[in-house]
Amino acid sequence: MKALLILAAVADLAIAALLVAVSGFMFGSGPESMHAGALFAVGYIAAVIACLAAPFVAVVLARRDRMAAGVVVAWLPLAGALLALVVPAPY
Repeated sequence: MKALLILAAVADLAIAALLVAVSGFMFGSGPESMHAGALFAVGYIAAVIACLAAPFVAVVLARRDRMAAGVVVAWLPLAGALLALVVPAPY
């Protein structure tokens, strides 16, 4: 169970780093930018915060003898990322 928790924490932090790295393509002013709106920015920031907060909440749950709940919480951002890949593009 601890290995699943560690793996999920590493993946969550990697997704957060990827989201921060590609934010310029979403919100930048260059010609390759999407020029995304405010609602998209709120959702994007919420996704980054969720990816950063999930490992910490999972560790707190694991230390309080709720290892299974911690593993589920740690894997939620990954499940959300996979769900986002299934949703078709709006264009």
